[in-house]
Amino acid sequence: MGPLRILVQIAIRNLFTSTINLVIGGIILIGTALVVVGGAMLDSIDGAMTRSLIGSGTGDLQVYSSHAKEDLDLSADQRLPVIDDFPRIKQELLARPEVLSVVPTNVSNGLIVTGNAMDDAFERLRNAVRTQAPAEQMLSLKRLTQQRVRVLQEDLRNAQESATNSAEEGELAALDRAASDAFWEEFDRAPLDALEFLENRIAKLVIDAETIKIRYIGTDLDSFQTAFDRMHLREGTQVPPGKRGLLMGQYFYEDKFKLKTARRLDLIHEALTVKGRRIAEDPELRRYVARNQKQVREILFQLDDLKTQELVSRLQRRLGVGEQEPGKLLALLLNTNDDNFLERYQIFYSEVAPLLALYRIQLGDMVTVQNVSPRGYVQSVNVKFYGTIEFKGLEKSPLAGTVNLMDLLSFQKLHGSQSQEETREIERIKSQSGLKDVDRSRAEDELFGSNSSIVGAAEPVHIDDERVFGEGHKPGEDKSLEETYTQEELERSVVLSAAVLLKPGHTLTSVAPALEELARNKGLPIRLSTWKQASGLIGQFTLVVKAALYFGVFMIFVVALIVINNAMMMAALQRVHEIGTMRAIGAQRGFVRWMIILETLLLGITFGSIGALASVLLMGYLGSTGLPAVTDEMYFFFSGPRLFPSISAANLIAGYVMVLGVSVLSTLYPAILATRVSPVQAMQAAE
Repeated sequence: MGPLRILVQIAIRNLFTSTINLVIGGIILIGTALVVVGGAMLDSIDGAMTRSLIGSGTGDLQVYSSHAKEDLDLSADQRLPVIDDFPRIKQELLARPEVLSVVPTNVSNGLIVTGNAMDDAFERLRNAVRTQAPAEQMLSLKRLTQQRVRVLQEDLRNAQESATNSAEEGELAALDRAASDAFWEEFDRAPLDALEFLENRIAKLVIDAETIKIRYIGTDLDSFQTAFDRMHLREGTQVPPGKRGLLMGQYFYEDKFKLKTARRLDLIHEALTVKGRRIAEDPELRRYVARNQKQVREILFQLDDLKTQELVSRLQRRLGVGEQEPGKLLALLLNTNDDNFLERYQIFYSEVAPLLALYRIQLGDMVTVQNVSPRGYVQSVNVKFYGTIEFKGLEKSPLAGTVNLMDLLSFQKLHGSQSQEETREIERIKSQSGLKDVDRSRAEDELFGSNSSIVGAAEPVHIDDERVFGEGHKPGEDKSLEETYTQEELERSVVLSAAVLLKPGHTLTSVAPALEELARNKGLPIRLSTWKQASGLIGQFTLVVKAALYFGVFMIFVVALIVINNAMMMAALQRVHEIGTMRAIGAQRGFVRWMIILETLLLGITFGSIGALASVLLMGYLGSTGLPAVTDEMYFFFSGPRLFPSISAANLIAGYVMVLGVSVLSTLYPAILATRVSPVQAMQAAE
C-alpha cells in the first residue's frame, strides 16, 4: 500500500500543475462529451424512428408468403404471392400470448388520372344535357364553360404574340367560335352537336391532365385503426363497416389534389411563420412566388362571368386599385414579399378561395384507381373517397403522410383476384346457361363428336335488366359500391403481407425466434421480417447514422491517441531530471511507469467525469426543450415536430470507458520511454 499511496499523492500533486496536463484533460473532456452525447442522440433517433415506422403501418413484425422469391421490402414496388390460408395463420399467431394483433397490410402502387379543366367542364355539361337539368343550372355551366374557353383563347393569343408558341389558325378559329355568344345560342338548339365540337376541337388544346401515383395499403380498415392508434381522422368520415372506400393521407391529399396556387401559398406561409425562412433570401420561395404570378389560369378556369365580376370587385376593394383585368389583379395579389405576404395570404383565403373549388377531388367523390395486376393487365376500381387521415406527431412527414388506406375488397379487385361474390356469380351464370366443365382429354369428343350434348344453337332472348341486375339498376352503374361485405368475406380476401403488433413488455429479440419456430412446427407457409428489415432503405437509415457515428468516434480516438501520446512524450521529456533523480534514489522502472499511467488515469477520471457531467446537463436541457425538426423529412426521423433526446447509463458508461481506455493506451509508449532514461543521463541533462 505504501508505493500505491505515494503514486496517488504524486498524481494528485501533478494534476493541475502542468499546462500539458490541462491540454490532455481538455482533450479527454471533449472526447467524453462527444462520445456520450453522440451515442445518446443516436439511440434517441433510433427509438423515434422505431416508433414512427411501427406506429404508421409497419408493425413490430411483418409476415408474408414463404413462396416469395425475395425478402419483403415495403418501400419497394414488389409483386408478392398471396399468403395461403391467412385466417388460420392469423388465428395461430393471435394464440401466442406475446401477440396483440395481426392486421393485413397489402402495399401496392396505383394511378389516379384526373382530367383537365376543359374535360371536367364538358363532362358536367353533357351530364346536365343528358339529365335535362334545370335551366338555372344549365345556364351556370354554360357560362363557366364559355369563360374557360375565353381564358384559353387569351392564353393562346398571348403565347403566339410572345413567340413562345405557334398556334395553328384552325385552333384559333375554333376558339373564336366556341367563345362567341352565337355558338352558345346554337348550343340550345343542338346541344349534342355543340358538345361534340367542344370535345373534339377544344379539349385537346388544354394539356393539364395529371396522372397521380398513389401508394396504398389494402387492409381491414376497422382493425387497422384499432391496431395503429396513432392514426386519426382529419377530415370526412370513417368508411362504414363492410363498405368499400378510400382514406387518403392528409399530406398526400394537400400535396397532390389541392389547387397548386393555394398549395404554394401554404408552403410559403409555413416557411415564413414556422421555419423562419425569408422570401428575399430563399430561392425556392422566390420560385413559388414567380409561379403563382404566372399560373393564374387555373384560378380563372374555375370562374364563370358572374364570379369573375365578383372577383374583380373584391380585389379592387382590398388592393385599392382600379385594374379591370382579372388576370392582372390576381398577378398583383400574388406578387408577394416578406412585408406583404401575410396580408395577401389572408386576402386570398377570405376573398378568392370562397369562389373556387380548392381540391380536384372532393370528399364523397368516386375515385378511379388503376393498377397492373400480377397477370399483366390493367385493373380499375371505383372507390368512394371518405376522408383524410394523419398519424399523431407525424402530420408534416411526407413518409407517414403518404399512407393511403383502401378496403380489402377494392384491393383484391385491383390485384386481379376474384372475390367470393364474383365466384358465386360465375357459378350462377354457369348454372343458368347450362354450361358444363369438360375434361381436357375428352374436349374434342365433347365439342365435335356426334353424340355431343354440350353444343346447342343460340336463340335470341330479351334480357330483363330488372331481373338480372336488380330493380332500379342504371346502365353503367357499379352496384358493388353499395354492397355491404361480411367480416367473413373480408377475412377470406387476398392478403400479401400482414403487420404483427406485440403486447407491451415484449421485444423482437425474444418474440421473433419464437414465432419462426411456431411457423416451422405448425407448417405455416410464412416468413417473418422485423420492422427494420421490412421498411427497406428507410429502416436502414439508422445503420448509416451508426456507421457515421462510429467513424466519428474512431477519428476522435485516433486524434486523441496522437495528441495525448505527443503531449505525454513532451511531459516525459520535461520531467527527465525529476525521473532521473527518482531513479537515483531507488525508484524502479515499474514505479516510474505506473506513476505516468496513474497520472493519466487520474486525468481521465477527473476530466472524463466533468465531460460526462456536461453531457448529462446538455442532454437534460435538450430533453426538456427538444430539437426542432427543421425539414418535413425530419418529422419522421424525430417521430414528431421535436425530438426530446434522453441519456441512459449505458451511454455514460460506454463513452466514459472508451475515452479512458484511449487515454491510458496513449500513455504506454511515453511511460516506456521515460523508464529508459538512466539516472546519469538525467543528471547530465540537468547540468
